[in-house]
Amino acid sequence: MARRGKGGGTIVIKRIEEGGHGHHGGAWKVAYADFVTAMMAFFLLMWLLNATSEEQRRGLADYFNPSLALSASASGSGLPFGGRTPHSVGEMAADTGAIRVERGPRPTEIEEEDDSDRPAEPVTRLDGPPGEAEVLARRVADGEAGPATGQRSSGGGEAELAAESPHEREARRSAAEREQQSLEGLVDALRETFLADPALADLARQVLVEIAPEGLRIQLLEADGQPMFASGGAAPTERARLMIRTVAQAAARLPNAIQVTGHTDSAPFRGGGARGNWDLSAERANATRRLLTEAGVAEARIRGVTGMADREPLLPDQPQAAGNRRVAITLLRQEAPR
Repeated sequence: MARRGKGGGTIVIKRIEEGGHGHHGGAWKVAYADFVTAMMAFFLLMWLLNATSEEQRRGLADYFNPSLALSASASGSGLPFGGRTPHSVGEMAADTGAIRVERGPRPTEIEEEDDSDRPAEPVTRLDGPPGEAEVLARRVADGEAGPATGQRSSGGGEAELAAESPHEREARRSAAEREQQSLEGLVDALRETFLADPALADLARQVLVEIAPEGLRIQLLEADGQPMFASGGAAPTERARLMIRTVAQAAARLPNAIQVTGHTDSAPFRGGGARGNWDLSAERANATRRLLTEAGVAEARIRGVTGMADREPLLPDQPQAAGNRRVAITLLRQEAPR
C-alpha cells in the first residue's frame, strides 16, 4: 500500500503476513524417509532370516561377536578371569577369575585284612624226612620269618610286610589332607595376586590352575597376539617373565618339588635343520626353570625339566591353537596318594 505524505513524498507501507500452514513445511518428509528406511531394513532382515540356513546364521553371529579360540575350550581361559567379575553372584567374590581349582578324585584306601591271627592250615605229615614244602609250612606255622631254603632271607621277608596299623593310616591321611589344604591355599594366593595387581589382570586369561593327582599344576598359555616366547625360539617375552616371576613368588611358600614341562602346537618347526618341536619344547621348559631359580626358587626343588612337543595338546580339537603352546609348572605332592 502506498500513499502520499504531507511533504509530497510517497509513503510505502509493507505488511508481512506471519505464520503459515503446518502442512507446507518439510519436517514430515524427513520423518517419513526414516520410517521407510526402517521398514526396508526390517523386511530385508526378514528376507535374510528366511533365505539363510542355521549354520550360515551362526557364522554371521560369530563374525559380529569375535572371541578367542580358548573361550570355546573347557579351560575357561578365553576371557579375563573366566569372564566373571568380583561382583558376580556367588558366596565369595574370590571364587571368580581364570584361576580355577579342579579337584581330582580323592585316593581310595583299601583296608587290608590282618592275617596275623589267622591259624595256620593243618599240614599233612609225610613219611620219611620232611620235604621242602613241609619245612616251609612249619616255618610259617611257627611264625619264623624268611623264605624256604635256597632263597635269600632279608630279615623277615613277606611275613614282615604286615598291613599298616589304623594309627599309621590315620596319620598318613591327615598329612595328605594338610597338603591338600596347602595347595588350595596357594591357589587362593595366586588368585588374590592376579586380582589385586592391575598389571597382572590382563595376564590372568593366560593362566590355568588345577589340582591334579600328582599335585598343583599351573599352566601358562599363549594367546593369539600375546606370545610367551619368541617365535621359533626359547627367549621369553616380558609377559612370560612377569607371569613366571609371580608364580615363583607364590611357590616359594611351599617346600614341594617342582616339575617343569614344555608343550608346543602341532605346526611343523620352521627353524629347519635337525631341530624340531621336541627341542623347542624342552628349551622353553629349561628357560622357565632358569626364570624360576632367578626369582628365588631353590635349584634343589627342581625335580625335572621335560619337553613334550605336541603330544599332550590342551585343545585336542584344535591342534594348532595358540593355547597348546604352553609351559606347565607342577608342584608335586609330598604325600603320594594310596
